[in-house]
Amino acid sequence: MISKLLIANRGEIARRIIRTCHEMGIATVAVFSDADRDAPFVHEAGEAYGLGGNTPAESYLRGGAIIEAALATGSDAIHPGYGFLAENAKFASDCADAGVIFVGPSPSSIADMGDKLSAKQTMEAAGVPTLKSVLVSIEDPESAATEAAAIGYPVLVKATAGGGGKGMRIVASKDRLADSIAGAAREAEAAFGDGTVFLEPYLDAPRHIEVQVFGDTYGNVTHLFERDCSIQRRHQKIIEESPSPALTPELRAQMGAAAVTACRAVDYVGAGTVEFLFKDGDFYFLEMNTRLQVEHPVTECVTGLDLVRLQIEVAEGRPLPDAALTPTMTGHAIEARLYAEDPRNGYLPSIGTIDRFQIHGARVDSGVEEGSEVSVFYDPMIAKVVVHAATRQDASRQLATALANASIHGVITNRDLLVGILRHPEFVSGETNTHFLERNPAGTLGVPRADDSATQRHAVAATLVGQSRRRESSKVVPDLPSGWRNSPSQPQNVSYMGHNGPLHVSYLFHRDGITVSVNDQPMPLAIHSLDDWGADLQFGLHRRRYQARKVGDRWLVDGPDGASTLIELSRFPSSEPEIVVGSMVSPMPGRVIRVDVADGDRVAAGTSLVIIEAMKMEHTIAAPTAGRVTSVNVTVGEQVDAEQVLIVIEADESS
Repeated sequence: MISKLLIANRGEIARRIIRTCHEMGIATVAVFSDADRDAPFVHEAGEAYGLGGNTPAESYLRGGAIIEAALATGSDAIHPGYGFLAENAKFASDCADAGVIFVGPSPSSIADMGDKLSAKQTMEAAGVPTLKSVLVSIEDPESAATEAAAIGYPVLVKATAGGGGKGMRIVASKDRLADSIAGAAREAEAAFGDGTVFLEPYLDAPRHIEVQVFGDTYGNVTHLFERDCSIQRRHQKIIEESPSPALTPELRAQMGAAAVTACRAVDYVGAGTVEFLFKDGDFYFLEMNTRLQVEHPVTECVTGLDLVRLQIEVAEGRPLPDAALTPTMTGHAIEARLYAEDPRNGYLPSIGTIDRFQIHGARVDSGVEEGSEVSVFYDPMIAKVVVHAATRQDASRQLATALANASIHGVITNRDLLVGILRHPEFVSGETNTHFLERNPAGTLGVPRADDSATQRHAVAATLVGQSRRRESSKVVPDLPSGWRNSPSQPQNVSYMGHNGPLHVSYLFHRDGITVSVNDQPMPLAIHSLDDWGADLQFGLHRRRYQARKVGDRWLVDGPDGASTLIELSRFPSSEPEIVVGSMVSPMPGRVIRVDVADGDRVAAGTSLVIIEAMKMEHTIAAPTAGRVTSVNVTVGEQVDAEQVLIVIEADESS
């Protein structure tokens, strides 16, 4: 039996494992990096053990240090969560050698399925439908080009140890093949410690459907139905659901049987996922994840099973319960992954402090809370938001509403994109595939609900709530409206910096109500109620309730017309440092992994200048115009800050 379990992971999955362990009466230990020293999961565990460092390589990928932590704390088991060392066969073997239970499959099963290419060969031999794949090398571009031509473009470059969309590139022609192989290999090396890549056919616009599987040490293998994960960006899932709207009962049975066959082929024990590409009624083995998946909550919702509990029970040597061996499926569940990123800016990750984080009407598995820091060192997912309802229509509608009404401030998120997807007719009808976001660009779907007119209303709400607070702090007679004076007065003024520029609010209370203007434009307003946290306001004929909270010099405002962050200009810097015309700046803190130009080089528009690695992903800084490089200010390996000047280009006069 397991009495104390060490969680070799971070964020929401660490919190999830801690909760289940507490319910089972199992003591917990969290390991943490320097960047995570104040993270919620560290405080929630019974004990915590520092690994040092910030990056995954310095912390959560140090298998030896994690096993030492388990031994030092008296832990008799290690749960790897997902990512990091969860699919590392050597780590699983080292745990066994140290006498520590690894909550997961055997090292041999991990090894068999960990290499994506050999896994496909194993599945083909077992009779599971597969697509042709071939190993390629960075050192032999000509051979890679020959193999790609034989497969036929477009091809997919994929890391053998990959997952989560990392180490993956779509290549449409030979001229991009070598760079794509090199980029995928670098990304895979950084994320998984293994830069080996292979090629496979790129199946145009399929669905991505995976089957949850479980095995125990008594020879039992079961599947817990499927999850449809077709809505993806950069090959990474952002919305998952169960059951899939594309499968008939017959196809569900066939796919489930194929997944069980895959498990038996490698004597699988524990939780895993067999992933398939599905198109025109046919499905093909994609890969097997020998771990728990990010999207496991949707399976928990429709089956009523706690998958983390099942993992721990199987690791303790117990057989799978009847509820898992003969599962039933009830209702429909949908999960949306909430990321700290800007979909309208190439999904650029966003870092900073979570000032406000409230989501109601859904299950929220989150690695953050108010006051948490989103750092540059890890994946930018901050929460999984899940709804389980009687029907798919109800689930999608409830999830969209929960996200739309959420209060999230401090970092840019993909919240509005998720709402746009969930309410899109194509999604509502169930007619989606992996190309959904190519047909429906994030710049259109993810437009913030708070447009310019809404932001103006938010500025008025912030102003009035601010006046209410000042009234309370100065103990003004409470039954008088905030700002009301017994003698004639000049209008009061407050200025903010909004998303699209400054907003100047002028207001004057009088016996008949209030007069307000924004940027010198009158705004009809009636106040129904006002307190220190919110305002019930009527603009013209439309009445809305707003919440407003101040953090430092920022007002965080939420309403039915969206959310805004407003900075009071009185505390806003009066001047900004000058940046030389033609400067290419870093969009975020990160590490320079490649510099493609030198002083004096001539470049065409779109030429790669510098590649930055941040949040386990590569970001290319390209030339916006043709010209001549006049200054290269960074070197490979250098850590850079957001807005730091990397390259300066003198644009051609004709550009």
